Amino acid sequence: MPSSRVVVGVDSSTQSTKAAFTDAVTGRLLAVGRAPHRVTGEGGARESDPEEWWRALAAAVAAGLRESGVPASAVTGIAVAGQQHGLVVLDGAGRPLRPALLWNDTRSAPQAAALTEALGGPAAWTARTGSVPVASMTAAKWRWLCENEPYAAEAAAAVRLPHDFLTERLAGVAATDPGDASGTCWYSTATGAYDSRLLGLAGLDEKLLPPVAPTGATRIGSLTRAAAERLGLPAGIAVAAGTGDNMAAAVGLGLGGAGLLDHPVLSLGTSGTVFAATRTRPDSPALAGFAAADGGYLPLACTLNCTLAVDRVAALLGLDRDDAAPGGEAVLLPYLDGERTPDLPAASGLLTGLRHHTTPQQLLGAAYEGAAVTVLRALDEVLRACGLDPADPAVASRPLRLVGGGARGRTWVETVRRLSGRPLLVPEAGELVALGAAALAAGAASGRDAVAIAAEWGAGGGAEVPPLERDVATWARVTSVLDNLTGAGSPGQGGRPSPSRGCSLPASSRNRGSAPDPGPQPPDGLKA
Repeated sequence: MPSSRVVVGVDSSTQSTKAAFTDAVTGRLLAVGRAPHRVTGEGGARESDPEEWWRALAAAVAAGLRESGVPASAVTGIAVAGQQHGLVVLDGAGRPLRPALLWNDTRSAPQAAALTEALGGPAAWTARTGSVPVASMTAAKWRWLCENEPYAAEAAAAVRLPHDFLTERLAGVAATDPGDASGTCWYSTATGAYDSRLLGLAGLDEKLLPPVAPTGATRIGSLTRAAAERLGLPAGIAVAAGTGDNMAAAVGLGLGGAGLLDHPVLSLGTSGTVFAATRTRPDSPALAGFAAADGGYLPLACTLNCTLAVDRVAALLGLDRDDAAPGGEAVLLPYLDGERTPDLPAASGLLTGLRHHTTPQQLLGAAYEGAAVTVLRALDEVLRACGLDPADPAVASRPLRLVGGGARGRTWVETVRRLSGRPLLVPEAGELVALGAAALAAGAASGRDAVAIAAEWGAGGGAEVPPLERDVATWARVTSVLDNLTGAGSPGQGGRPSPSRGCSLPASSRNRGSAPDPGPQPPDGLKA
């Protein structure tokens, strides 16, 4: 039987919302309610209606409450973890003025390049924010809005991230946290506050932004009566500040100051990410130097093309996703949605090395290899950002935690194992983002450290898979093609398009043309 204390962790991702009803004492997952929402847009556009997120949250909570069988009175707290970087603009009544621009909307690539130049280049940005603007970052999206829909920017009474929008609907209080705020490129990880110079470059008034809570587990308010009636939960329960999805996944794994530090994680979802929780402030142009939800740091590299792109290649070949073989001489870079790491927002898929004897199974295997190498090559950079030497045997022997939908796929696991040469640990717990949000809710309700709570729950535990000898030949073949494509040997910023005309950027940043449209892209899947 569950304890008398239950918390709800909400994972509002790219295409669906999940509400995890969790025993606040043991961490046992009692039920997960689910509800879909839509992504629209062609070419580089990716948008969603924030009101649909709110409806999905209510539907997911209602479904989870029914499935769990617990009385609503047992629920003591709720927290939201949301897809990062999205731009939500609201009117004075808190209603969206237009659909949200999502993390994987690449139309803002020229604005990202213009912002980078305006501050003096990548090093100047990492010194302040830990990250260099790319199309994903919210500051670039706000610039795009200013330049392309100035009427919407001028009418904005508030600017929010996706998780901020939902948290405000729950508590009636505007708030964000350091983790999600650090993905905007207007929040400084060096000072732990909004940066007035960066806001000036973006052309954004700080008054439009929510206050930043100390951590994602900070209680920023209580569930309002209106929200309680909509969700079927008790009014007055704790509402946590919440955080971004990657930060919540780290909490769910027990990564942070009160748990594991400097242990790498590879998440295989629509996007592929590699990250670690650390006390060392990251300062590498090759990474997103995020803050963590608990006050530490979360250096992270993200690729746009991972499981969805490989599944698309499998569909084109008429193969099951596990009907794959090592790629042989073929190299396939499955950049069907452009790419973020390396920074190639206008890229498309690239296939080379075909022979008469190349089989469809090898082509699918090459897609796996291209996606895996792209994200794995950033692993060493993440470790360096933690102050570690990747070549140190003690560091190299640390298991790579494999999470996300791909972690349940045999071919994904074997491809990562073969190309990384590392031991893998596949956590038994699923729904790590929602579980991390549940730990934040438990922290808000109890006043305890959320990472310590999650570590006690043991969600990050699992079976360890021993390493294989690294497939150096395949690694060299794929990275050679990738380096020729980017013109650089690093996993970071390469192949930037020229910035577009800015509406209030410095004159040196204007009139430089725009990036080519990446063309039609397949629909998005869930982002781990």
